Amino acid sequence: MEEEIEYRKLVVRKEALEDVKTARAHGDLSENFEYKAAKQYKNQNESRIRYLEKMIKTAEVIDDSSEDDEVGIHNTVTVYIEEDDAEETYRIVTTARGNSLKGMISIESPLGKALLGHKVGDRVLIQVNPDYGYYVVIRSIENTSEDETEILRKF
Repeated sequence: MEEEIEYRKLVVRKEALEDVKTARAHGDLSENFEYKAAKQYKNQNESRIRYLEKMIKTAEVIDDSSEDDEVGIHNTVTVYIEEDDAEETYRIVTTARGNSLKGMISIESPLGKALLGHKVGDRVLIQVNPDYGYYVVIRSIENTSEDETEILRKF
């Protein structure tokens, strides 16, 4: 993230400002699409810089170590959902990588929080809110290799 911030500040910002300056020189700004596009690009770059700086400022280091036989970050976990009489498979990931449509469950989600640290055969209560919870049984835990972890970082 720091490398991207530096690149955006030193390279992209300079290019974006130059594009705005060039487009401004083309005349009437009210009908100058090139000027509007250059300003939009400059603003998007500045917004991305602020976003990355905020991410770094508020980031928390998460311990991703876990025993081989317990649920941890980057593990693929198959659970049996008792009330649905169904099995589901999820990959446990950090908050930034969570994507439930792809089966990637955040460690901050009720399911992710509840599963962390449990072992195969454990019956775990998933407390969705104060009024509703359900039980799952952990059927399998698959440790994700480093190559798969690198693939996850690209999401």
